[in-house]
Amino acid sequence: MARKDPYVEFLKEDFNDLFGQLELTPIQRKFLASRWLDQVLWMEKKANHCRDRHYRLRLSAIILGVLVPILIGINPANDELRKAKEYLTIGLSAIVAISAAVEEFFHYGERWYHYRRTVESLKTYGWQFSQLSGRYSKYPTHTAAFQDFTNQVEEVIQRDVEIYVTQVAKTEDDNQPTGALVAGPIAGIDDLTDPSGSDYPVPQ
Repeated sequence: MARKDPYVEFLKEDFNDLFGQLELTPIQRKFLASRWLDQVLWMEKKANHCRDRHYRLRLSAIILGVLVPILIGINPANDELRKAKEYLTIGLSAIVAISAAVEEFFHYGERWYHYRRTVESLKTYGWQFSQLSGRYSKYPTHTAAFQDFTNQVEEVIQRDVEIYVTQVAKTEDDNQPTGALVAGPIAGIDDLTDPSGSDYPVPQ
């Protein structure tokens, strides 16, 4: 069973409690739960996932990249220690190269920025809608502001999909070796797929 993210669980409970106090129709509540909140939680988890992968790969490359020259400069008198040092240096050098190559191919840093930017936009609109502030301050009730809110949510999601396809996924396609089979925007990444099997939720 996948470990639950405490912050994601907090967001889910907090927003459910917040929107449960608003005067909305059942259909509007359904949209908030199935569309807005679902996207917020999904992107929050993806942002955290990509951030962790990015940090691990980058720190591995940086730290081990510093250790390799140090090991090269060490010259043990014992033949066994010298051989062990050589094997260790080769192994660490391989890890550095692999970490840099994986990050370059999957662009976890770019994915992290991408998901974080979108989820924060969605959360901002959600908070403004709940308080009838910002662009929603002109509406007397949440019911009156709901259509504008849904339009903004769909615009954010659609823009997010377009940016993902034209920038993030395109970069990965460019990194594919000639003749490689590409099944979708992110071919072969099982750990980044949602339960439905789609890497990225496309608005209906």
